[in-house]
Amino acid sequence: MNDEEIIPDQGKTPPDAAPEAPPAVPAARPRRRVLRTVGLIAVATVIGLVGGTAVGYGVQAQREPTALPPLNQPDLAHPKPLPKGQRAKPLPASEDLRAKAQGDLRKLLLPKPAGAKKAEYADADGWMDVSRFASAFDRPSRALDYQLDLGIRRVAVTSWATGEHREVEIRLVQYRASDVHGAADFVEDQQGYMPDEDFAESEGRELKGSSNGRSYVFPVKRKAGYLDMYEARAYFYRGDIAVEIFVVDTKKISQNDIRSLAERQLGRL
Repeated sequence: MNDEEIIPDQGKTPPDAAPEAPPAVPAARPRRRVLRTVGLIAVATVIGLVGGTAVGYGVQAQREPTALPPLNQPDLAHPKPLPKGQRAKPLPASEDLRAKAQGDLRKLLLPKPAGAKKAEYADADGWMDVSRFASAFDRPSRALDYQLDLGIRRVAVTSWATGEHREVEIRLVQYRASDVHGAADFVEDQQGYMPDEDFAESEGRELKGSSNGRSYVFPVKRKAGYLDMYEARAYFYRGDIAVEIFVVDTKKISQNDIRSLAERQLGRL
Protein backbone atom coordinates (compact mmCIF):
# COMPACT_ATOMS: atom_id res chain seq x y z
CA MET A 1 0.00 0.00 0.00
CA ASN A 2 1.44 3.48 -1.00
CA ASP A 3 0.92 6.94 0.45
CA GLU A 4 -1.70 7.88 -2.17
CA GLU A 5 -3.98 5.13 -0.90
CA ILE A 6 -3.55 6.17 2.68
CA ILE A 7 -3.79 9.99 2.36
CA PRO A 8 -5.66 11.44 -0.67
CA ASP A 9 -4.22 14.54 -2.35
CA GLN A 10 -6.11 17.52 -0.95
CA GLY A 11 -3.69 20.25 -2.03
CA LYS A 12 -5.26 20.94 -5.44
CA THR A 13 -8.76 21.43 -6.75
CA PRO A 14 -9.68 19.85 -10.10
CA PRO A 15 -9.81 22.53 -12.86
CA ASP A 16 -13.35 21.68 -14.02
CA ALA A 17 -14.86 21.70 -10.55
CA ALA A 18 -16.85 24.68 -9.28
CA PRO A 19 -15.53 26.27 -6.14
CA GLU A 20 -17.40 25.18 -3.04
CA ALA A 21 -19.18 27.70 -0.86
CA PRO A 22 -17.55 28.25 2.50
CA PRO A 23 -19.41 26.48 5.34
CA ALA A 24 -21.74 28.57 7.41
CA VAL A 25 -20.41 29.54 10.83
CA PRO A 26 -22.88 28.49 13.55
CA ALA A 27 -24.12 31.21 15.81
CA ALA A 28 -22.53 31.32 19.25
CA ARG A 29 -24.69 29.95 22.07
CA PRO A 30 -24.84 31.43 25.50
CA ARG A 31 -22.68 29.42 27.94
CA ARG A 32 -23.69 31.09 31.14
CA ARG A 33 -26.75 28.90 31.66
CA VAL A 34 -24.80 25.70 30.98
CA LEU A 35 -22.02 26.65 33.38
CA ARG A 36 -24.55 27.66 35.97
CA THR A 37 -26.35 24.33 35.67
CA VAL A 38 -23.10 22.39 36.04
CA GLY A 39 -22.15 24.48 39.05
CA LEU A 40 -25.48 23.84 40.73
CA ILE A 41 -25.15 20.07 40.21
CA ALA A 42 -21.63 20.05 41.68
CA VAL A 43 -22.73 22.09 44.72
CA ALA A 44 -25.72 19.81 45.28
CA THR A 45 -23.51 16.75 45.11
CA VAL A 46 -21.07 18.15 47.67
CA ILE A 47 -23.91 19.20 49.98
CA GLY A 48 -25.48 15.77 49.66
CA LEU A 49 -22.25 13.97 50.55
CA VAL A 50 -21.46 16.24 53.47
CA GLY A 51 -25.03 16.21 54.70
CA GLY A 52 -25.32 12.42 54.46
CA THR A 53 -22.07 11.96 56.36
CA ALA A 54 -23.17 14.40 59.04
CA VAL A 55 -26.54 12.67 59.45
CA GLY A 56 -24.79 9.30 59.67
CA TYR A 57 -22.51 10.51 62.45
CA GLY A 58 -25.47 12.07 64.23
CA VAL A 59 -27.52 8.87 64.15
CA GLN A 60 -24.56 6.81 65.37
CA ALA A 61 -23.85 9.26 68.20
CA GLN A 62 -27.42 8.98 69.48
CA ARG A 63 -27.32 5.17 69.63
CA GLU A 64 -26.34 3.20 72.71
CA PRO A 65 -22.83 1.71 72.41
CA THR A 66 -22.81 -1.93 71.35
CA ALA A 67 -21.33 -4.18 74.02
CA LEU A 68 -18.32 -6.29 73.00
CA PRO A 69 -18.73 -10.09 73.11
CA PRO A 70 -17.30 -11.76 76.21
CA LEU A 71 -13.84 -13.32 76.08
CA ASN A 72 -13.73 -17.04 75.37
CA GLN A 73 -11.20 -17.53 78.15
CA PRO A 74 -12.12 -15.13 80.96
CA ASP A 75 -10.13 -17.04 83.57
CA LEU A 76 -6.73 -16.95 81.90
CA ALA A 77 -3.98 -17.39 84.45
CA HIS A 78 -0.72 -15.55 84.04
CA PRO A 79 2.47 -16.68 85.78
CA LYS A 80 3.61 -14.41 88.57
CA PRO A 81 6.70 -12.39 87.78
CA LEU A 82 9.88 -13.57 89.47
CA PRO A 83 11.47 -11.37 92.11
CA LYS A 84 14.12 -9.01 90.87
CA GLY A 85 17.44 -10.74 90.26
CA GLN A 86 15.95 -14.25 89.96
CA ARG A 87 15.70 -16.34 86.78
CA ALA A 88 13.52 -19.26 85.82
CA LYS A 89 15.10 -22.63 86.46
CA PRO A 90 16.14 -24.55 83.33
CA LEU A 91 14.20 -27.65 82.39
CA PRO A 92 15.62 -30.91 83.68
CA ALA A 93 17.35 -33.03 81.06
CA SER A 94 14.47 -35.51 81.14
CA GLU A 95 12.11 -32.77 79.86
CA ASP A 96 14.49 -30.87 77.59
CA LEU A 97 14.36 -32.39 74.11
CA ARG A 98 17.43 -30.49 72.97
CA ALA A 99 19.47 -31.83 75.87
CA LYS A 100 18.20 -35.37 75.35
CA ALA A 101 18.83 -35.26 71.61
CA GLN A 102 22.47 -34.24 72.04
CA GLY A 103 23.27 -37.38 74.01
CA ASP A 104 23.12 -41.02 72.99
CA LEU A 105 20.24 -41.05 70.52
CA ARG A 106 19.79 -44.79 71.00
CA LYS A 107 18.53 -44.20 74.55
CA LEU A 108 15.46 -42.47 73.12
CA LEU A 109 14.38 -45.58 71.21
CA LEU A 110 11.61 -47.76 72.58
CA PRO A 111 13.01 -50.76 74.46
CA LYS A 112 12.35 -54.19 73.05
CA PRO A 113 9.23 -55.75 74.56
CA ALA A 114 9.59 -58.67 76.92
CA GLY A 115 9.91 -61.95 75.07
CA ALA A 116 10.85 -60.29 71.76
CA LYS A 117 13.43 -62.01 69.59
CA LYS A 118 16.22 -60.47 67.58
CA ALA A 119 15.12 -59.45 64.13
CA GLU A 120 16.79 -61.26 61.25
CA TYR A 121 18.51 -58.15 59.86
CA ALA A 122 18.93 -56.16 63.08
CA ASP A 123 21.84 -53.71 63.47
CA ALA A 124 24.26 -54.91 66.10
CA ASP A 125 25.03 -51.61 67.82
CA GLY A 126 21.84 -49.64 67.14
CA TRP A 127 23.42 -47.22 64.65
CA MET A 128 22.64 -47.18 60.93
CA ASP A 129 25.16 -45.76 58.51
CA VAL A 130 23.80 -42.87 56.40
CA SER A 131 24.72 -44.60 53.14
CA ARG A 132 22.90 -47.73 54.26
CA PHE A 133 19.91 -45.63 55.26
CA ALA A 134 19.82 -44.15 51.74
CA SER A 135 20.23 -47.58 50.13
CA ALA A 136 16.72 -48.53 51.27
CA PHE A 137 15.20 -46.07 48.77
CA ASP A 138 14.43 -46.79 45.12
CA ARG A 139 17.23 -44.46 43.95
CA PRO A 140 19.96 -44.71 46.60
CA SER A 141 22.38 -42.18 45.11
CA ARG A 142 19.66 -39.60 44.66
CA ALA A 143 18.33 -40.31 48.17
CA LEU A 144 21.80 -39.84 49.63
CA ASP A 145 22.21 -36.46 47.93
CA TYR A 146 18.79 -35.45 49.19
CA GLN A 147 19.60 -36.46 52.76
CA LEU A 148 22.89 -34.60 52.69
CA ASP A 149 21.06 -31.49 51.46
CA LEU A 150 18.66 -31.81 54.40
CA GLY A 151 21.63 -31.97 56.78
CA ILE A 152 21.31 -35.56 58.00
CA ARG A 153 23.48 -36.14 61.05
CA ARG A 154 22.94 -39.69 62.32
CA VAL A 155 20.41 -42.54 62.45
CA ALA A 156 19.62 -44.65 65.50
CA VAL A 157 17.67 -47.86 64.96
CA THR A 158 16.14 -50.71 66.89
CA SER A 159 14.23 -53.77 65.72
CA TRP A 160 12.72 -56.95 67.07
CA ALA A 161 10.56 -59.93 66.11
CA THR A 162 7.47 -61.22 67.90
CA GLY A 163 5.02 -63.97 67.19
CA GLU A 164 5.63 -66.17 64.19
CA HIS A 165 6.45 -63.61 61.50
CA ARG A 166 5.94 -60.08 62.87
CA GLU A 167 8.92 -57.75 62.73
CA VAL A 168 9.21 -54.15 63.92
CA GLU A 169 11.83 -51.54 63.08
CA ILE A 170 12.07 -48.00 64.48
CA ARG A 171 14.46 -45.35 63.16
CA LEU A 172 15.32 -42.00 64.70
CA VAL A 173 16.79 -39.81 61.97
CA GLN A 174 18.46 -36.69 63.34
CA TYR A 175 19.30 -33.59 61.28
CA ARG A 176 21.67 -30.70 61.88
CA ALA A 177 20.38 -27.25 62.74
CA SER A 178 20.30 -25.03 59.64
CA ASP A 179 17.99 -22.85 57.59
CA VAL A 180 16.42 -26.11 56.31
CA HIS A 181 14.14 -28.03 58.69
CA GLY A 182 15.39 -31.46 57.68
CA ALA A 183 13.20 -33.54 59.99
CA ALA A 184 10.00 -31.82 58.91
CA ASP A 185 10.86 -31.91 55.20
CA PHE A 186 11.75 -35.60 55.28
CA VAL A 187 8.59 -36.63 57.16
CA GLU A 188 6.34 -34.55 54.94
CA ASP A 189 7.92 -36.08 51.84
CA GLN A 190 7.34 -39.61 53.12
CA GLN A 191 3.77 -38.85 54.10
CA GLY A 192 3.21 -37.29 50.69
CA TYR A 193 3.38 -40.58 48.77
CA MET A 194 1.54 -42.76 51.32
CA PRO A 195 -1.83 -42.31 49.51
CA ASP A 196 -0.33 -43.75 46.30
CA GLU A 197 -1.48 -47.07 44.90
CA ASP A 198 1.75 -48.91 45.71
CA PHE A 199 1.65 -47.83 49.35
CA ALA A 200 -1.08 -47.25 51.96
CA GLU A 201 -3.66 -45.84 49.53
CA SER A 202 -4.95 -43.58 52.32
CA GLU A 203 -4.20 -40.38 54.22
CA GLY A 204 -3.58 -42.40 57.39
CA ARG A 205 -4.66 -41.57 60.94
CA GLU A 206 -3.47 -38.76 63.20
CA LEU A 207 -1.27 -39.64 66.16
CA LYS A 208 -2.38 -38.45 69.58
CA GLY A 209 0.05 -35.91 71.02
CA SER A 210 1.54 -34.96 67.64
CA SER A 211 0.48 -32.18 65.28
CA ASN A 212 2.26 -33.78 62.32
CA GLY A 213 2.34 -37.54 62.94
CA ARG A 214 0.28 -40.11 61.05
CA SER A 215 0.00 -43.89 61.02
CA TYR A 216 -0.80 -46.03 57.98
CA VAL A 217 -2.05 -49.57 57.41
CA PHE A 218 -1.33 -50.92 53.93
CA PRO A 219 -3.67 -53.14 51.91
CA VAL A 220 -2.72 -56.80 52.06
CA LYS A 221 -0.39 -58.05 49.32
CA ARG A 222 -1.16 -61.49 47.96
CA LYS A 223 0.92 -63.57 45.56
CA ALA A 224 0.42 -67.15 44.50
CA GLY A 225 2.74 -69.50 46.33
CA TYR A 226 3.56 -67.00 49.11
CA LEU A 227 2.09 -66.08 52.45
CA ASP A 228 -0.02 -62.92 52.61
CA MET A 229 2.02 -59.83 53.45
CA TYR A 230 0.71 -57.09 55.73
CA GLU A 231 2.49 -53.80 56.44
CA ALA A 232 1.97 -50.71 58.60
CA ARG A 233 4.03 -47.54 59.03
CA ALA A 234 4.13 -44.35 61.08
CA TYR A 235 5.92 -41.07 60.41
CA PHE A 236 6.32 -38.04 62.65
CA TYR A 237 8.96 -35.60 63.82
CA ARG A 238 9.79 -33.70 66.97
CA GLY A 239 12.40 -30.99 66.88
CA ASP A 240 15.32 -32.12 64.73
CA ILE A 241 14.41 -35.83 64.92
CA ALA A 242 12.32 -37.61 62.30
CA VAL A 243 10.81 -40.97 63.25
CA GLU A 244 10.02 -43.90 60.98
CA ILE A 245 8.28 -47.03 62.24
CA PHE A 246 7.77 -50.17 60.13
CA VAL A 247 5.74 -53.26 61.02
CA VAL A 248 5.44 -56.30 58.73
CA ASP A 249 3.61 -59.56 59.34
CA THR A 250 1.88 -62.42 57.58
CA LYS A 251 -1.20 -61.71 59.71
CA LYS A 252 -3.36 -58.62 59.82
CA ILE A 253 -1.93 -55.53 61.54
CA SER A 254 -4.55 -53.31 63.14
CA GLN A 255 -4.52 -49.52 63.13
CA ASN A 256 -4.37 -49.67 66.92
CA ASP A 257 -1.17 -51.76 66.78
CA ILE A 258 0.82 -49.22 64.76
CA ARG A 259 -0.73 -46.17 66.42
CA SER A 260 0.00 -47.45 69.94
CA LEU A 261 3.59 -48.21 69.00
CA ALA A 262 4.10 -44.77 67.46
CA GLU A 263 2.53 -42.91 70.39
CA ARG A 264 4.73 -44.75 72.87
CA GLN A 265 7.81 -43.82 70.86
CA LEU A 266 6.60 -40.23 70.66
CA GLY A 267 6.32 -40.17 74.44
CA ARG A 268 10.07 -40.84 74.77
CA LEU A 269 11.07 -37.76 72.77
